Amino acid sequence: MKSKPEEKNKKATNHPTQHHWHEMNRKQRRETIRKIQSEELSLEVIHPHAAGIDIGNGSHYVAVPPSRDSQPVRCFGCTTAELKAMADWLQQCGIRTIAMQSTGVYWVAVYDILEQAGFEVYLVNARDTKNLPGHKSDVQESQWLMKLHTYGLLRNSFRPPQEIRTMRTYWRQRNDLVRSAGRHILRMQKALTQMNLQLANVLSDVSGATGQAIIKAILAGERNPHKLAEFRDPRVKASEEQIAQSLEGNWQPDLLFLLKQEQDGYEFCQKQMAECDRQLEQYLHQREDRSQGAPLPEEKRKERLKKKKGNKPQFDLREGLFRMTGTDLTRIDSIDVMTAMTVISEAGYDMSKWKTENHFVSWLRLCPDNRISGNKVIGKGRLPTNNPLNVALKMAASALLKSKTYLGAQFRRLRTKLGAPIAIKAMAAKLARLVYRMLRYGMKYVDQGAAFYEAQHKQLQIKRLKWKAAKLGYKVTPVPAAA
Repeated sequence: MKSKPEEKNKKATNHPTQHHWHEMNRKQRRETIRKIQSEELSLEVIHPHAAGIDIGNGSHYVAVPPSRDSQPVRCFGCTTAELKAMADWLQQCGIRTIAMQSTGVYWVAVYDILEQAGFEVYLVNARDTKNLPGHKSDVQESQWLMKLHTYGLLRNSFRPPQEIRTMRTYWRQRNDLVRSAGRHILRMQKALTQMNLQLANVLSDVSGATGQAIIKAILAGERNPHKLAEFRDPRVKASEEQIAQSLEGNWQPDLLFLLKQEQDGYEFCQKQMAECDRQLEQYLHQREDRSQGAPLPEEKRKERLKKKKGNKPQFDLREGLFRMTGTDLTRIDSIDVMTAMTVISEAGYDMSKWKTENHFVSWLRLCPDNRISGNKVIGKGRLPTNNPLNVALKMAASALLKSKTYLGAQFRRLRTKLGAPIAIKAMAAKLARLVYRMLRYGMKYVDQGAAFYEAQHKQLQIKRLKWKAAKLGYKVTPVPAAA
């Protein structure tokens, strides 16, 4: 006679739907994989018309069920004509859904052509399919993907619609140009320092108006430090005499040539960024207006006081995002227009793709990675990710350290209690939940202030003290405040 727990485990193993797969323990998963490898048909078929594709650089291997074709595994090239021939063959085999791995960017063209042909394409993570035993080959990999997808053991990755992907391309290109411009500035500072021109010691930003005017004058042939110091902007704290002393250096032709090269590269990046801004402004203006005629909320006072634009777009990006989404995410503390743009370009404005806000936080890899066995947490791991939205929210959470707001007070308490890394991750998850609620349900964020949080936290501490005292047989009596 089998015990009830064993019968329950056996039942779960015989029907490993996609939901059950993540609830199995290691023994149950190993047994399920053994059944798949032995082609035992007691597993529940979720996708009977499934195929698997092993993506490569020069060729793609496609596997279909053996009953669909006399040659169930075929190799296709990467040209457009061969990809269309792949789609035609899959239609002849009666395939409806296809699983493929996200290998580099080689999968993008295959995904687009198959999607246009009417197939349901699953883009799966390689970590979910890496348990193939024995020597790996492209044929075995495609068949393994087809089997796992047939039994519903693969999760589909999120891919935003074309409208969001287009905007994401422009925004990522602009961010790459910002990073490239920053590298040019660093190399310019290095060349100046090698010539003992200590311009970075008297100017906070070499890419500012004063720094750029001085560098352009140096490249034009000016060597007199006092004449160079005359380009000083009145807002610069250092005096002309201090700037002139820092510009007495050792002029070397090779380093001047390097300085000119880096200055030209920096100016080219600025020109490219301006073109990206124009393209983004035009694209946002062409999108559907979802604000329903609502006026743009008044900008926060702290944002109005910021005069320097830095690398921010040279157009009203906040208005364009509000018109596109109908929500102003910059109302959330520490989320500026750059972070809001990263949110929309990476995740889109349709939060219905995630069932709950916890699913959204999990997709961002901002949730705990607890290793559970026997209903006990036996370890905690890390969830590595290169999601730009994850990085943007963590940077926004770090900016709450000196914020005199409700979120700022909460972050400081968590930072004191748990340490900076955990507190930053926790507050990034908090910001993600606020973003989800605003985009999904149209909620409005209103800051209640740091004083409200402190009073709320104080009442919670008093409640806990009273509970502990009552448990020990004592009673807490508040002392009246002194007059």
